[in-house]
Amino acid sequence: MKSNKYLLAILVFLISSSMMVFAQSVNSDMLCVGDHWTEEEGASFLQMEKEKYKTEKAWDKRANAIRKQILKGTGLNKMPKKTPLKPVLGEIRKYDGYVVQNVAFESLPGVFVTGSLYMPSENPGKIPGIISPHGHWTKPGEVGRYRPNAQKRFASMARMGAIVWAYDAVGYGQMEEIGWEHREGEVLKLQLWNSIRSVDFMLSLGADPEKLAVTGASGGATQSFLLAAVDDRIDVAAPVVMVSAHFFGGCTCESGMPIHKAKNYQTNNVEIAGVFAPKPLLLTSVGGDWTKNTPEVEFPHLQYIYGLKGHPERVENKHIPEDNHGYDEKKRQAVYPFLAKHLDLDLSKAMYEDGRLKEEAVVVEDQKTLYPFTEKSPFPNYGLTSIDNIKW
Repeated sequence: MKSNKYLLAILVFLISSSMMVFAQSVNSDMLCVGDHWTEEEGASFLQMEKEKYKTEKAWDKRANAIRKQILKGTGLNKMPKKTPLKPVLGEIRKYDGYVVQNVAFESLPGVFVTGSLYMPSENPGKIPGIISPHGHWTKPGEVGRYRPNAQKRFASMARMGAIVWAYDAVGYGQMEEIGWEHREGEVLKLQLWNSIRSVDFMLSLGADPEKLAVTGASGGATQSFLLAAVDDRIDVAAPVVMVSAHFFGGCTCESGMPIHKAKNYQTNNVEIAGVFAPKPLLLTSVGGDWTKNTPEVEFPHLQYIYGLKGHPERVENKHIPEDNHGYDEKKRQAVYPFLAKHLDLDLSKAMYEDGRLKEEAVVVEDQKTLYPFTEKSPFPNYGLTSIDNIKW
């Protein structure tokens, strides 16, 4: 009897292990990671898809399916209850034309999103809001939202007249120091949820609900077009150096869950960006990364989608063939005028008439100066530091 029990236990273990491996295999088969396709395959896919939607109605049906798969693939098709944000507000630091305030809020009970608000020195009330997720920059002194280029951007946009929310990706900046890891489990689900709650946070501050934008580069651009695709409250989007027909994003926060592929279903980031149509969309692309073909491949396809929606002029492309991956000067020179046009901002506060950036007055702060949790305002003892402990 005893030996039979052992044999049964071993058999159950082997079957369970096999099922687990099979499930992981099926799941991984549904992931499109990094250079999932060649450039030719990406372009061919778009051409094939174009033949399937030749009317606005046909595209709307496709866009709805794409949106549904993003939510289903991340497990957000059943949205968690939106609990109180309970913002933790730091002291306001005053600079030339703008102020900075470090903030943390709870996107879920115990899950604190850390970031900083950049606001105009003079706040007349309801003003445009810009949500700014960041990419995978980890070099000391060049981390995420703390990078000098990033701080210049946030401050310049605030000087132009917008409220800017710059927040840490899971496992970056202060979220990393608290204990979060970036490439952990369902990080894509949590980051998208943090972005959705960031919209709630901006609106709670009194940002104009008719003038909400999102912009980021690299992985931050992925978060930008995913948010724009699933949250109708976003009015303007400017993903920088990311929208590609063949490259799907190499991090688990971009492609670690089945948002691009399912049974009898396939899409790519170009179509996901197209879900935003007909709202204003700017693609900033360069010759030095996977967006090098944008003028010939990705942009024309998005023009076609926007044409179906009756507004081909609302999607724009600024291609910088000599430039590389990032959100540095030339990219900001492209994005500032676009945001100024669609959010009714004062471009003269960020650029000279000859196109040079007017960023001399921006103060680049030390990374820890931008942390909302301090000795005076410590991280709450009930705060979570792992995706495994979240109660969705």
